[in-house]
Amino acid sequence: MPWLGDNVKWYTRVMPRERASWDDYFMNIAREVSTRSTCDRKFVGAVIVRDKSILATGYNGSIRGLPHCDEEGHLMEDGHCVRTVHAEANAIVQAARNGARIDGSTIYVTASPCWGCFRLIANGGINRIAFGEFYRDPRIFEFSTRLGIELVDMSSRKGEGKVVP
Repeated sequence: MPWLGDNVKWYTRVMPRERASWDDYFMNIAREVSTRSTCDRKFVGAVIVRDKSILATGYNGSIRGLPHCDEEGHLMEDGHCVRTVHAEANAIVQAARNGARIDGSTIYVTASPCWGCFRLIANGGINRIAFGEFYRDPRIFEFSTRLGIELVDMSSRKGEGKVVP
């Protein structure tokens, strides 16, 4: 290529691209976190976020230090595997172990929380739950309204999701 001299300026045209919304970004991370799940009955991931920063993550897995479902099989009670600690609970525990304040945060979870996890989320001060699919317990709708916790159903479309009344 011939020498063009020092005065030549190179310009490139930047084509605009659509960036993921913050909700999509963090939900995509929760989906990736779910790939660490060790119970094949439900792969769930959770990410706790405040001010666009990740505070903690969690996935379905056994009690720390004990064998996982994919190592020893399921421990079933009333049709549920009780060997597994749920993703939301593991994320809350991770935040506590690391001294991260979760009050006023959002939790992104690939499936809506069960009743037990919902209670942990509420008592932890998390005020927004974005979920990727509805999972089993409709009580979260009534109680989130009563508690002022915003529920965002992200299963229907990309973008900011749909706030559940």
